[in-house]
Amino acid sequence: MVSTDNDRVILVERDDREVGTLDKLAAHQSGVLHRALSVIVARSDGSLLLQKRAAAKYHSGGLWTNTCCSHPRPGEAVDVAAQRRLEEEMGFACPLTPLFTVHYRANVSNDLIENELVHVFGGRFEGEPNPNPAEVEDWRWASPEAIRQDVTAHPDHYSVWFRKYLDEFGGEIGGIAAVS
Repeated sequence: MVSTDNDRVILVERDDREVGTLDKLAAHQSGVLHRALSVIVARSDGSLLLQKRAAAKYHSGGLWTNTCCSHPRPGEAVDVAAQRRLEEEMGFACPLTPLFTVHYRANVSNDLIENELVHVFGGRFEGEPNPNPAEVEDWRWASPEAIRQDVTAHPDHYSVWFRKYLDEFGGEIGGIAAVS
């Protein structure tokens, strides 16, 4: 089953301790802290797989971002959810390794608030994705340097969370191609 705007998210404290659940949209309307995940996939040449979020997404539609991002469901381990969402959004699977965990809070489109404790995973994949058009409008492989240059020139073309990852965790992101 593909995620929907009606999914529930896991509410957490800053130490990632679960404190309840809430409808995904309500969590983003109220800005309550919840658990999230992101996946960043690279090829052996070091290029990263970006997706352009489908315009119809409930927030940040039409923006370029990392390979996939979502929320684990109540009772679902974050690593399991990362694999599930990679397959649902991008149409492929690959081994994933935890990279870092980051908290951020930001206003996004449609008067919604992202307040997320995000578990970020990295993986390597040499093929071509087969993305779900309900989730992904476009995709591309690009070098980390080309991405940084484009983000600097056009920050409003990229999701707020992906810009944060690049700013704060560029080294970890650049090393994903070494993940086996």
